[in-house]
Amino acid sequence: MVRKRAVVRGMVQGVGFRYYTQTEARRLGLAGFVLNRTDGTVEAELEGDAASVWVMLAWLQHGPPSAHVEAVDVATIPPLGETGFRIDF
Repeated sequence: MVRKRAVVRGMVQGVGFRYYTQTEARRLGLAGFVLNRTDGTVEAELEGDAASVWVMLAWLQHGPPSAHVEAVDVATIPPLGETGFRIDF
């Protein structure tokens, strides 16, 4: 079990990024959350098996069709044992 925090930069707010992220994370069986930050970035915490987390991190590099991702900053953080993936506000 691993957990990663990803901060996605670019045109990532107002384009459905959180909803697409939730759909993809649930498809992969991941736990965690996604939220819009006040600085215009999107933050996601992803927890699950390492292979699924890496697939999700690769997806975040481009995001949904309407987004324009410039960079994704990733940090390893301790797993929390969460279940389910939610959109935080």
